[in-house]
Amino acid sequence: MFYTKLLKKISPIVIPILGFWACDNTPKNPNFQKDAANTEYAYEALTALTTVIKHDLFPPMIASRIYGYAHVASYEALVAGEAPQYLSLSGQLKGLDALPKPEAGKEYCYPLASAVAYMKVGKKLTFSEDSMTNYAAAILAKFKAAGVPKDVFQRSVAFGDTIGGAIIKWSSKDNYLQMRSMPKYTVTPQNPTRWKPTAPGYDDALEPHWRKLRPYTLDSAAQFKPIPATPFDTVKSSKFYKEAYEVYQSVKDSTPDRIATAWYWDDNPSALNNVGHVNFIRKKITPPGHWLHITMYATRQQKLDIFKTTEAFVQVAIAEFDAFISCWDEKYRSEVIRPETYISKYIQPEFTPILVTPPFPEYTSGHSMASGAAASVLGTLIGKNVAFTDSTEVIFGIEPRSYKSFDEAAAQAAVSRFYAGIHYRPAVDEGLKQGRLIGEYVSRKIKTRR
Repeated sequence: MFYTKLLKKISPIVIPILGFWACDNTPKNPNFQKDAANTEYAYEALTALTTVIKHDLFPPMIASRIYGYAHVASYEALVAGEAPQYLSLSGQLKGLDALPKPEAGKEYCYPLASAVAYMKVGKKLTFSEDSMTNYAAAILAKFKAAGVPKDVFQRSVAFGDTIGGAIIKWSSKDNYLQMRSMPKYTVTPQNPTRWKPTAPGYDDALEPHWRKLRPYTLDSAAQFKPIPATPFDTVKSSKFYKEAYEVYQSVKDSTPDRIATAWYWDDNPSALNNVGHVNFIRKKITPPGHWLHITMYATRQQKLDIFKTTEAFVQVAIAEFDAFISCWDEKYRSEVIRPETYISKYIQPEFTPILVTPPFPEYTSGHSMASGAAASVLGTLIGKNVAFTDSTEVIFGIEPRSYKSFDEAAAQAAVSRFYAGIHYRPAVDEGLKQGRLIGEYVSRKIKTRR
């Protein structure tokens, strides 16, 4: 009877875990609430979602949307009960109305509810449903092993599932689905000033309508509009030519250290590479995923509890989401041609950047903006001069890097795009400024504590 009722209440993502109760021999644990409030479970959930996002080849802006809604769901399920010092984001984020409440007088395991909400939203917004279901089962098994009583487990799973469902419903009204049927970006070959597809894939421009997505906090996509891009010019004495030549010279005279930095912050989830006559896709983490993993390492190093850790995750995710909307608004307003296209035509026909050029206009740099936004939020929450070690790239065979502050890491991430030969200097400098302004705005706008 217990299983039948539970199956009717919850989504399929948590069904595999229910078999544990059929032969439950877990000893009772009077400290299960403390043991269940283990930040490592939240870290495992993030790693699982990142693995699926990487496998499904979601580009950075779509990844920011997946992470954003998943972390809002996780946060809301966690702070809904016995955390009076934390505030709900309902009424603070655009379109997010009051969310379901737990039943008064009943005991819940809110970290468990948080994990369920997170994985449910992650599953809904990605493609690899089986993988997400398996990851969820593995994570929920740890809550069971922590000795969460049957009735508390049932209640918490059902509540997390309800919160996840509410966030999914909210996400469905952000204009994303309508954008899927909007027209593609039109390339005009006769106009030499505008962006054009680049080698090796010559892909269509990615997400030209992203600016139309509903933001979380911004008044409009153009709220943090950067200074205008340098006007296109082919005269050698012009500012634009000099900026392009600077990119060419940087790649031509590149050092091993600069090349390593470019690869470290590559974060291109689906770069098409060409070796001889063979094309292959190199799957990597996205910029929002990279910064959420930096958040993971920093909160672990600072030994923050589950509430402060989840608070950091959700604020970074919100800032990243709005940063990409702002960045894409400028990209498809200015439509700046990429260095690869310009240099190959006007400076050196054989020019090849160090990294594959992403398929969208150049100004401003998405990596720079995302890094500036995340670093600003983390500096406010954790500290401006907090040193940390980032091990995100170890899975790609790249050694960890240590930084004296989040701003130092963001500055390196930004300039890496110049080193890579895929951005002019103004795009990384202005993108970093733009991102920092958005991060500061999110920190002022969003109130997570009383």
